[in-house]
Amino acid sequence: MKKHPQQSVVVTGGAGFLGSYICERLVDSGSDVICVDNFFTGNKDNISHLIGRTNFELLRHDVTFPLYVEASKIFNFACPASPIHYQFDPVQTTKTSVHGAINMLGLAKRTKAKILQASTSEIYGDPLEHPQREEHWGNVNPIGPRSCYDEGKRCAETLFFDYRRQFDMPIKVVRIFNTYGPRMRPDDGRVVSNFIVQALRGDPITIYGDGMQTRSFCYVDDLIDGILAMMETGDDVTGPVNLGNPNEFTMLELAEVIIAETGSKSRLEFRPLPQDDPKQRKPDISLAKGTLGWEPKTPLREGIRKTAAYFEKVLEDNPEASAYSL
Repeated sequence: MKKHPQQSVVVTGGAGFLGSYICERLVDSGSDVICVDNFFTGNKDNISHLIGRTNFELLRHDVTFPLYVEASKIFNFACPASPIHYQFDPVQTTKTSVHGAINMLGLAKRTKAKILQASTSEIYGDPLEHPQREEHWGNVNPIGPRSCYDEGKRCAETLFFDYRRQFDMPIKVVRIFNTYGPRMRPDDGRVVSNFIVQALRGDPITIYGDGMQTRSFCYVDDLIDGILAMMETGDDVTGPVNLGNPNEFTMLELAEVIIAETGSKSRLEFRPLPQDDPKQRKPDISLAKGTLGWEPKTPLREGIRKTAAYFEKVLEDNPEASAYSL
């Protein structure tokens, strides 16, 4: 990767699940990396192996406040991404998406840096088309309990493209679909972490609704490949680009895979479906294939096996850890 003299790559949310992998890949490639995180959901354990590397710097900072550093590239990943975390303080979640985008775009404008926004499949809401193409404008409830995240990310995309139109800035936007893998938090409320932790502990696996709602699960290593490929495209490639796995599974099918891979004897326990929970989620990745030459490679069972091994170690080190339960 090309480096600018005396400039660094900034990764906001760099101690989080996805941000930590971005930091790791960049440090290993020889880039000078500034990892920025306020540690609301980030975890120092995710980047502890990078501390002490001469080309890695950790900065505790909240992106709702301006940041004054030099940068050649910026990966904007700062925002809680699981419902229990972004609904804990919904006003702050919206501020992180909107004020954070404004502040990071301001930094990019000042330093003439290329900037990538980690957007989300949640901008499609409960989609009216299936699979979801980038042209779909979404079906989002603007006043529901999930809207702080959904609408915050939608507004961030608006800001990115307005900065592009107004200031001719080099921007990139990726819409990330359900991603899983090691470094997820056991209590983050996401379906993969919930199911695996419950299965390993022998607790009932909680399925919300009838279990027929679908998601498409992308292993983290595959996703990071796509994100880094997007950042390396020319300035004419702005996105948004869907990044996710187009293989679709029901919640019941996911539970069956996890029970089989962990050898668990957990039973299924059904609970009411939360408000505004999407019934279907599957990316159309034609644009990513054509523009980036990217598509995920890791089969679900292989990814679940690796993720379960990680959580097994987490539970050994912290026997009190448990999945989140509504």
